[in-house]
Amino acid sequence: MATDDSMSDDVFEDDTLRAPAPAAHRSTPSPTGYRDYYPPAVPSSRLQDDDDIIIHKTILLGDSGVGKTSLLVQFETGKFQAGNFSATVGIGFTNKVVTVDGIKVKLQIWDTAGQERFRSVTHAYYRDAHALLLLYDVTNKISFDNIRAWLGEIREYAQDDVVIMLLGNKSDSGLERAVRREEGQRLAREYQVSFMETSAKTGLNVEAAFAHVARSLVAKANPVDPSRLAVRAQPTQEQRSSCPPCS
Repeated sequence: MATDDSMSDDVFEDDTLRAPAPAAHRSTPSPTGYRDYYPPAVPSSRLQDDDDIIIHKTILLGDSGVGKTSLLVQFETGKFQAGNFSATVGIGFTNKVVTVDGIKVKLQIWDTAGQERFRSVTHAYYRDAHALLLLYDVTNKISFDNIRAWLGEIREYAQDDVVIMLLGNKSDSGLERAVRREEGQRLAREYQVSFMETSAKTGLNVEAAFAHVARSLVAKANPVDPSRLAVRAQPTQEQRSSCPPCS
């Protein structure tokens, strides 16, 4: 049985779920590529302040239905968009400035369609990507098994020094889990990429994942103590439950 975090990669389909677009946007398409979804308004003064920040292209990848768009909307708005959604068609994107260790990093985050028929389109976006977040659904073993194929495509089409992070999404799913955290960790170690479990529904580690990517991008430009790049993830409910009482 699917949980509320099982929405496909997501263009709003149900008219009853759509919030009306802000007046300023009603005559223009959403910059994300999703119907009727508009990022929160940003004060013009802040936009001017951020104009000189280098933009880092960050792409969300993974099978259809793993929750890529859910993750993006949660990161952008801090909310989980519950409802019925259909698969993303092609590419959508949004921009957000992340501050890590006192440094501002502007992420241009691209959400891609997971279906095979769109793969040739998304390949074109790999080459100039600075970071890739590769998602699987912890309740869907097939989406995890396909990670090796995704990583093979990344090695073929992306830059050699691209920042890669593996995310096991829908970590709130409890008994429906089909992929253990240890399996994700083992695969990440095998491919020498960072790993974290996330939940677009509860927000667990969503901010932390993008912060880690931003910190890694800063470190590429300014080599730092490797210990600063340690993954700073919050424990899942399962981890908290299994930990011995703190003294």
